[in-house]
Amino acid sequence: MSTNETFVSHLLELRTRLLYAFGGLLLVFICLVPWAGELYALLAEPMIAKLPAGGQMIAIDVITPFFVPLKVAMMAAFLISLPYILYQAWLFVAPGMHKHERRLMLPLITASVVLFFFGMAFAYFLVFPVVFGFFSSAAPQGVAVMTDIDKYLSFVMGMFLAFGLTFEVPVAVVVLVKMDMINIAKLKEIRPYVIVGAFILAALVTPPDVVSQFMLAIPLWLLYEVGIIVARLMTRDSKEVETKNG
Repeated sequence: MSTNETFVSHLLELRTRLLYAFGGLLLVFICLVPWAGELYALLAEPMIAKLPAGGQMIAIDVITPFFVPLKVAMMAAFLISLPYILYQAWLFVAPGMHKHERRLMLPLITASVVLFFFGMAFAYFLVFPVVFGFFSSAAPQGVAVMTDIDKYLSFVMGMFLAFGLTFEVPVAVVVLVKMDMINIAKLKEIRPYVIVGAFILAALVTPPDVVSQFMLAIPLWLLYEVGIIVARLMTRDSKEVETKNG
């Protein structure tokens, strides 16, 4: 097979995988649309629970009450179909990978998805109640706390992304070690800088209350330590396998 034919076959395979991934996402989205309002209500529950008695959320723009729930439904559809989307990506790249690369990548991809979901759950169940409680209590007397639903959605999506990526730290550490970009000794050496960086990052991406900043910085530090432990175990196992084969 010529180079051009190989290139065209790869493009056709890529198109097929993209169509399957988009079709799966679209199907899940269509199924969720009838419950878009309920999904937004579930997403807004941490905020509503902390509003003063009689408090409510508002919609400033005319089209906001229609489009915001649809955005939430799309976000939920993407999260639900993410394993299927990644599976399609795996089917595209796996044939070109070596056996040991496939053996490493599949657990890393699975761990990445699971950890990202854990990060979102951590933000929703633990961080949001603290953050919204702080905002509600900090409002001056006579000021009614009524958050716009579109701005609320942007805020929680940013927080989901921040905490989801934070929980990816162990995977990032393992990848860096396996690619020989850094070693375990260096990871331990830069630990103090990582801790300081964690608190700086938390101050930049979280609201200005100390509690929520600690709730991002402390998990980031602990997950860094978990990454070192996992990388050490995987490195030791690899060396044992090489010794036996040798």
